[in-house]
Amino acid sequence: MTIGERVLEEIKKRGLTQKEFSDITGIPTSTISSWKARKQNPGMDKLLIICETLKISPYYLISGTEEEVKRGTDYIRVFKTDPEYQVVIEFRALDNGQKNRLLGYLASLKDSSKKL
Repeated sequence: MTIGERVLEEIKKRGLTQKEFSDITGIPTSTISSWKARKQNPGMDKLLIICETLKISPYYLISGTEEEVKRGTDYIRVFKTDPEYQVVIEFRALDNGQKNRLLGYLASLKDSSKKL
């Protein structure tokens, strides 16, 4: 399967039409159609917007698998539009002591929610 075909498959999984995907990404519908018809792949300039829109990793888009994760790379992708984004930004700005206190607080919140 080509990258373009994988993109089309992901668009369909999300219940989007090619026109809706085009409106969201700014990628012309003719370009999207050519991915399947001509078995072409999206240009490098389009890959990140595709991944962000479909919420898939570039690794998956290129390879068709999440093999990278199986090799021991753990990551969580957070988009700027996700509510967690600001939390991550603020957390990274803390010193180690503050990070440990915050992690302790989160653990106690998790424990208290189990008791309810």
